[in-house]
Amino acid sequence: MEVGHRQGQGFHLEVDGHRAVLDYTLEGDRMRITHTGVPSELRGRGIAGQLVRAAFDHARTQGLRVEPQCEYAAAWLERHPDYADLAVEG
Repeated sequence: MEVGHRQGQGFHLEVDGHRAVLDYTLEGDRMRITHTGVPSELRGRGIAGQLVRAAFDHARTQGLRVEPQCEYAAAWLERHPDYADLAVEG
């Protein structure tokens, strides 16, 4: 499964005919993760985590700071302190 990217908008993953998404906005050097959505058919498979990791990895390679406004992304960040250096408060 490969995570797709819509530059400046978000990440997505197609699995078993269902689409999971992570939406973000860009403002200067700040990526604001605004929403992570996984259809019920795909929950419990780590897909939301894959999307959030892809977003943080992209931010790191692009020199962006991340503001995790969505609850899932904020919780994911707490479980992955190796990405804490990218985080900024809102």
